[in-house]
Amino acid sequence: MLESSIISFREILEASLVIGIVLSYLVKIKQTKYNNVVYLGVVAGISASIVGALIFNQVAGGFTGRAEQIFEGITMLVGAFLLTTMILWMMKRKHVAKELEDKVTAEISEAHKFGLFLLVFVAVLREGIETVIFLGAASFTSTGNSLIGALAGIVAAILLGYAIFVGSMKVNLKKFFNITSILLIFFAAGLVAHGIHEFEEAGIIPIVIEQVWDTNSIIDENGMVGGVLKGLFGYNGNPSLIEVSGYLIYLFSIFTLWRNIEKVHKVI
Repeated sequence: MLESSIISFREILEASLVIGIVLSYLVKIKQTKYNNVVYLGVVAGISASIVGALIFNQVAGGFTGRAEQIFEGITMLVGAFLLTTMILWMMKRKHVAKELEDKVTAEISEAHKFGLFLLVFVAVLREGIETVIFLGAASFTSTGNSLIGALAGIVAAILLGYAIFVGSMKVNLKKFFNITSILLIFFAAGLVAHGIHEFEEAGIIPIVIEQVWDTNSIIDENGMVGGVLKGLFGYNGNPSLIEVSGYLIYLFSIFTLWRNIEKVHKVI
């Protein structure tokens, strides 16, 4: 449940901040007549995300046996890829608010209501679809109630986003996104390892060494503590060699990229 809360909180907060930045800028330039266009984009984006969630659940429930293992493995790896691209994108964005304001200015100056609508719609839909995929991947690795966790994260993100928007709460967003990015990196590494496991079960990837260690007698991956570690950090009490290798290679790669991006930003 904890991983679902973090995922939905992070994704919905990003969408909330985008909407807040756009609305704040419209107030700043005295163009609040376009607020309805923004609200319409939000409603359309949420509606499209719900449709995407229904389609995903329908598709996910239609597989059994080996096909189910392959589908779950693909979903986990796609989720890990999307998480990685999202994290790297956020690292590279130094002036997100300024970029959004420039886009809004361009659309308004050309009287493109549809362009402004599309800007908000795509932002909300992107976060919504990513949330659907991430939560779907999380549900394959966790035995907890991901729906409750997801709803809790969504509510918390909306409240925090609103508090930031009205100026009643000051948050160091860079520090916040850095902390949540680290948690999501470990979650993504777990998705990579679990995706590999599903492919091994389906016979797509050969099992070189079936069990590198077995710590389930100490921390059972299906127990309370083990379940949280499994869902949040990809803990596996008895992983195969390829699972461990995939996990470690992913962590090494992403943290190396992070360090290089930070170095570039310092130079700039």
